[in-house]
Amino acid sequence: MRTLPDILEEYEFLEGDERYRLLIELGRELEDMPQPLKTDATLVRGCSAQVWVYPTGDADKLHFLADSNAAITKGIVALVISAVQDRPAADVAAMDVGHELAPFDLKNQLSSNRTQGVPNMIALVQAHAARIAAG
Repeated sequence: MRTLPDILEEYEFLEGDERYRLLIELGRELEDMPQPLKTDATLVRGCSAQVWVYPTGDADKLHFLADSNAAITKGIVALVISAVQDRPAADVAAMDVGHELAPFDLKNQLSSNRTQGVPNMIALVQAHAARIAAG
């Protein structure tokens, strides 16, 4: 998975539809999430598309599997996951993920229904991280 700074460097170089294509490409690069993990328990609430997030790893190196049934939404999922992937759980629980994603200006780049679930996705990722960090 690409790092968030690497993605941002490419994203800033692109415009309009090219940014959409990059998001779709990022979504395709997500690690496969096995179908049995796509349950009501892993579903992110409040997203216009279906989004699932499942934590693996441990407190030292938290790893997420994630997926969506919509291509651009899956790219947004990939952005969120790239901000937190393989970091210590305590760091993920404490970080300002919204701030990390701010340079992408998603609210102005995408329709509101595509970005409405992002805060819920971030909250779920951080709740998982806090639970795992606490042991």
